[in-house]
Amino acid sequence: MGSGSWYVVGLDNGGSANNATVLDSSGRFLVQGMMESPSRVREGPKAALRALADAMEQVLAATGVPRPAVAGVGLDTPGPASANGVISSRGSTNFLHPEWAGFDIRTALEDLLGLPVVYSNDANAAALYAHHVYFGPEEAGRRSSVSAIVGTGLGGGVVESGQIVRGAAGMAGELGHIPLPSSGLLEDGQALPACNCGNVCDVESVASLTGIEKNLLPHWLARHPDHPLAAEPLPVAARLLRGYAERADPLALGVFEQQARALGMLFTIAANFTDPHAYFLGGGVVAAEARFRDWMLERVRAHTVLRAEQREATVFALVPDLDMAGARGAAIAAREAVTARPGPASTRGLTSS
Repeated sequence: MGSGSWYVVGLDNGGSANNATVLDSSGRFLVQGMMESPSRVREGPKAALRALADAMEQVLAATGVPRPAVAGVGLDTPGPASANGVISSRGSTNFLHPEWAGFDIRTALEDLLGLPVVYSNDANAAALYAHHVYFGPEEAGRRSSVSAIVGTGLGGGVVESGQIVRGAAGMAGELGHIPLPSSGLLEDGQALPACNCGNVCDVESVASLTGIEKNLLPHWLARHPDHPLAAEPLPVAARLLRGYAERADPLALGVFEQQARALGMLFTIAANFTDPHAYFLGGGVVAAEARFRDWMLERVRAHTVLRAEQREATVFALVPDLDMAGARGAAIAAREAVTARPGPASTRGLTSS
């Protein structure tokens, strides 16, 4: 390591596991695969913070990076949380322990590590990683993108000039809770889908895995009572659905077509609001069989209404390396924060921006 070398650590915090990575000052990742360890979030903040510290020490030992060379840490967690990493007072699926409500996880980790910590929510981190990987170091800072990350809920991220748009309260990019018109989206006789947030017919209520299980599948299975999935409990049927779609099953493709329609409506709103250079789709579809994965991306593209000029200027792509995208995006955010501070990286102060 030269005298000017420095590193940042990316920590992706999940409901059961942490994933860690290291990014050097030139922008090179030192970890090629997953480096997971238990997250212990269900035990409360104290145990979870210790687990994050352990994850950092583990990845530094594996890469041979000395701790004094670490200039900062990027942390991402599931939301909802503020821009500065204060977990919502209402908690969330992963942060059910009562001590998490209103807990400032960024500051607490910064105090424990004695290093500046930069916080992102997990969808924002994945969006930032997709943007930088697709456009590369020369173009990322001159491009914009919108990402939809499909999981249990539906997260997202808006990147402008290579930077995540966070918003005044840190809620920018909460694409799942944008309301959609039911006309053109729902089938005849289909009940209005409800979201866990209380909204009716927002993106998450249709396009997330929860939305498929609670809102889409009951409708489609009622129309096809003889389908094998009709004999399964809804949570099981939802998990099996993608396998049927990969075999071109008409019911499964009908469900995913409706999901694609909702995502296309979302991207149409983005086209008229931010007019991005790229639209990224992430989630389980990234790990799907190639033919279905390509079909899904194409259906989302087909349902996105763009002007001719926009079609020529923009692209649709999948979020790469989805399992690693959170940790890597968190590391990129930390590296950007470090390089934005004045003075040599190795002697920068121990407070985050």
